[in-house]
Amino acid sequence: MGDVLVIAEHAEGRMRSVSYEALGVASRLAQRTGGSVTAAVAGSRIESLAGSLGAYGAEKVYFVDDTGLADYSQEGYSAAIVRMVEEAAPDVVLFAASTRGKELSARVAARMGAAIASDCIDVVYEDGPVATRPMYAGKIISKVKLTGGKPHILSLRPKIFPVPEKAEGQSPELVRVDAGLDQTSIRAKVKEFLKPETEFADVTEADVVVSGGRGLKDGGNFKILEELAKILGGSVGASRAAVDAEWRDHADQVGQTGKIVNPNLYVACGISGAIQHLVGMRTAKCIVAINKDPEAPIFKVADYGVIGDLFEVVPLLKEELGRECD
Repeated sequence: MGDVLVIAEHAEGRMRSVSYEALGVASRLAQRTGGSVTAAVAGSRIESLAGSLGAYGAEKVYFVDDTGLADYSQEGYSAAIVRMVEEAAPDVVLFAASTRGKELSARVAARMGAAIASDCIDVVYEDGPVATRPMYAGKIISKVKLTGGKPHILSLRPKIFPVPEKAEGQSPELVRVDAGLDQTSIRAKVKEFLKPETEFADVTEADVVVSGGRGLKDGGNFKILEELAKILGGSVGASRAAVDAEWRDHADQVGQTGKIVNPNLYVACGISGAIQHLVGMRTAKCIVAINKDPEAPIFKVADYGVIGDLFEVVPLLKEELGRECD
């Protein structure tokens, strides 16, 4: 029986939504493999978090609860995950293609000698996992079939797959795993965690992202985008040009050298649309572009385009949206 194992990701005492998205994919794959949907989670004092995965489809949850894993370390977490994968013996292992998930999935695949497909935007099972994924900075979309020994490892792009409906009262079987962690083997340790001073959620988690580029002319002008983002209940992103000009922090950068986002709505303001930026946002459900240049490449991927000065268009948009909210 081909079980599908989801490596759940959590932060600040809560599960990240991509963990639930992955459980939805796991349920679909398990219908084809004839196996069960299982999950694995590592950390410290996480038994209740592990139990919460049952509401989203996990029938069994393996967990490593160790004080040495209170802070994330790739050495400690990868060792714990390898041990849980060995215990669960699944056919398929699903990670999030987040910053942490990409790091861990590659490390676990290397340690287990397993095949891996990263940053997948679709997965089906045809006598083995077949993954759809962007390649060459998103210039082509490829389909790859994982072969060789099991498990097959895949990482899933966040915000691409739907979150399954929550089933209250569903409790999974919990299996505590002793990873036998040797603290001396964890060479890199977290000494301090500095949280960004922002009222906005991480752009990778947001359902709406309002991004600005060189067309904003000055970092102080991002204030108008922040106001629009608040009305829309979203976050603020930036192009590399805006980040290089030190108008926004690198944590807000969307693109090939920044973050890949997949919101329901992406509003690009004063962004020309270089291929490096398009890589990071072209899979958004709806793209709105505001730019003075009618030849800007961003219009080629936009669902809706406004040719105009963002300093005129955005205030009108805020006014209209504010009227709707009232």
